[in-house]
Amino acid sequence: MDIMDYTTSDGPGFRTSIYCSGCNHRCKNCQNPQTWDINHGTPTEVSEIFQHIVNNEMSNVTFSGGDPFYQPKAFAELAKMIKQNTDKDIWCYTGFTYEEIIRNPQLYDLLEKVDVLVDGRFVEELKDPDLLFRGSSNQRLIDVKKSIQKGEVVLFNYDPFCLIPTKKEKVGVC
Repeated sequence: MDIMDYTTSDGPGFRTSIYCSGCNHRCKNCQNPQTWDINHGTPTEVSEIFQHIVNNEMSNVTFSGGDPFYQPKAFAELAKMIKQNTDKDIWCYTGFTYEEIIRNPQLYDLLEKVDVLVDGRFVEELKDPDLLFRGSSNQRLIDVKKSIQKGEVVLFNYDPFCLIPTKKEKVGVC
């Protein structure tokens, strides 16, 4: 659908957000209903998207949509290229829950390449404008690596006021 540079609403810091087409969740009052149709947008090679990401040296990456898990092979390939060639972190928004994804081998390959998963459908009745990086209170910020290691969901601990991370941590993670 679109590539947005220097966004600050799809995860911490500046991000290059890749908005894809295709989503059957059809959440009531979705902020991107134009992305539901898989044919809405411009077909783009993974290598072209990767080059755009690499050219934006200052930003980390967010996959959004639509739902990237409706195009899991292409996004897994893109995530693999990002991880092998950069030190950028990857956030991914999806209407699926973490539990649904880990039960589906076709989706798991993308999941394991993502750093933070924002999971769950947007639920209008649970909308909360005070939440960071999500629209409704049922949605979770999940630390994917730790969750896979522990075999259970581990929430991503984000503190927007933490400005001096240790050597192993990034800004916002204390």
